[in-house]
Amino acid sequence: MKDFNTNDAMVEMFLFETYQLLEQLEQVILSSEANHCYSSENINEIFRIMHTIKGSSAMMMYNEISVLAHAMEDLFSYIREKNPENLFSAFLSDLILDCIDFVKIELEKIRNNASADGNSAGLVNRIQSYLSDLKENGFIPADENMKEEKVNYFRAVVYFEEGCEMENVRAFAIIHNLEQAAIGLKYYPKDIIDNDGSVEIIRREGFQIYIKTAETQEKIYEGLIQTVFLKGLELAEIDEQTFSEGFEVEKDADSSLEAFFDEQDEEVLESQEEEKLPSQEKSSFEDGQKPRNAEHHHVLPTQSIISVSVAKLDKLMDLVGEMVIAEAMVLQNPDLEGLELSNFHKAASQLSKLTSEIQDIVMSVRMVPLSATFQRMNRIVRDMCRKLDKEVNLEIIGEETEVDKNIIERITDPLMHLVRNAVDHGIESADERQLTGKPKSGKITLEAKNVGNDVHIIVKDDGKGLDKDKILRKARENNLITMNEADMSDSEIYKLVMLPGFSTRDKVTEFSGRGVGMDVVAKNIESIGGSISIDSEKGKGTQITLKIPLTLAIIDGMNLQVGKSTFTIPTITIKESFRPKGEGVITDPDGNEMIMVRGQCYPIIRLHKLFNLKTDVTDLTEGIITMVSQDEKTVCIFSDRLLGQQQVVVKSLPEYIKRFKKINGISGCTLLGDGSISLILDIANLIHNK
Repeated sequence: MKDFNTNDAMVEMFLFETYQLLEQLEQVILSSEANHCYSSENINEIFRIMHTIKGSSAMMMYNEISVLAHAMEDLFSYIREKNPENLFSAFLSDLILDCIDFVKIELEKIRNNASADGNSAGLVNRIQSYLSDLKENGFIPADENMKEEKVNYFRAVVYFEEGCEMENVRAFAIIHNLEQAAIGLKYYPKDIIDNDGSVEIIRREGFQIYIKTAETQEKIYEGLIQTVFLKGLELAEIDEQTFSEGFEVEKDADSSLEAFFDEQDEEVLESQEEEKLPSQEKSSFEDGQKPRNAEHHHVLPTQSIISVSVAKLDKLMDLVGEMVIAEAMVLQNPDLEGLELSNFHKAASQLSKLTSEIQDIVMSVRMVPLSATFQRMNRIVRDMCRKLDKEVNLEIIGEETEVDKNIIERITDPLMHLVRNAVDHGIESADERQLTGKPKSGKITLEAKNVGNDVHIIVKDDGKGLDKDKILRKARENNLITMNEADMSDSEIYKLVMLPGFSTRDKVTEFSGRGVGMDVVAKNIESIGGSISIDSEKGKGTQITLKIPLTLAIIDGMNLQVGKSTFTIPTITIKESFRPKGEGVITDPDGNEMIMVRGQCYPIIRLHKLFNLKTDVTDLTEGIITMVSQDEKTVCIFSDRLLGQQQVVVKSLPEYIKRFKKINGISGCTLLGDGSISLILDIANLIHNK
């Protein structure tokens, strides 16, 4: 196997292109499953994707990936050549998705500078067995009522009474009857009508049948036991591998089976198929057929334009941030105070305009649609439905909504947690839904939309909803309630599920019950300046809304002064600023200050007390109150005065500060025009700890 060395640029390009092809292939499979049919366009597209992956991985010497892609290419070459109508097989879908998962794991190893040492032999054998099955038994029509997990495999041996005559015709009648219930059939001897010797084989060894079916053993037995002139019947359940191997053992023991399994003929056929591949590809384009990957809207836009390293975009964003700071230093230079410089101000205005346009362009380059992230949820829902025996439809709305690439990377895992919870906790089983008058199939809606400077991502299901009483009981048992239960709103009760260690699941399963997940979601969203709100109605469903900023790089902020220190509040969190009057301020029995504003009481946070700063402004009537709100909660921040609004470049706190001193309420810092540093307040953290 090849390690991550030699030419990093080629490896990066290989990883990028292969990831894109796999995402595209996954969507083709899920789309085919939804339509319950592999169209000729989908078959051609799968073939071309596998052909491309085979060639590129072979060039990079990732042999296991290449061998696997080659096997899948052979399979779809045969399917494409035969061009069956209404082809669909849940087994085939599972097989392709398993291959995709294998390649993704190998790609992740390569990305992490490890050796791609996976063994694809098992998957290759499954592919070859399935191809052999297709060649022997043809294509099975799609059965919409069939579920792959209910497929059974049996081996039957039928013995006829002596002297009944025409055993081969009677065997043919058995096969004809079984075809109604079987998904796949193999029998020996195969040429029961045309081969005169088949009668003697049946009399001597019995008529042997391998059956792949969705029916139970009892059903198959009932069908076979009705055979006329039946002397004896053996029926046993076998595994998938035994069925796939068919009569390999008998073939070696009896030369009469060579016609049934002629390996040389198969090798000749496969070599002929490989020789046909180039001409087939050529003819498909000469006929005017458009490449399918150009028609798939799930492919990232950058793939059709240009691919740029994320590191270069990050560097470009950093330079734009420095340019914004440099501009502020020039325009806010104290040496310019009191000077009449009309030409300077004209030039400064033009500079500000150009800086703003460059910033907008760079920001737009970093913005990518949520479509790729949203489409991944289809696979999650599909796999969980198969394992939990549930029926769920996923509806995606607003996938074209764009956010900063760094934010997408931070919300992918939380979104996966929420979708898993919706399928596992929210959606009931089909029987439960029908008992409550709901449709048999549940529905999960994944929606994204722009709201001001934020993006709202909504995960909504029509399941059983959240049980407030059960949530309170579990929170009480784990000592997670810190306030009077009678004073808690529905929203505050629902938010208890996001506390560490909270779980309403009585039994630990593969997907839930360990009390981890929702707290991770909350932390990840808060780390990017976002918030979560939960709305639920028992028996109706649950809606979880993620409110996230468009970008983390440059924000609009309001600068506050406290003593000799400066703080910045994100403008989107500010509701209003005012100078308080003494009679509106009250103190509760615990010594916490509150202020009454239009009949509502809000807690006051004095920044000089919170961060132990020296200031001459301690009387509330002499300072300024800034009311901020996030996550449906509001607090009032007291400072000396407002310095004004400006765009600030968000920078993380120095590593040595984060390592040796954890400062609650600070999310980062920024450099102001006069060269001083301003600390950016973490409003979500301040509200949470108040």
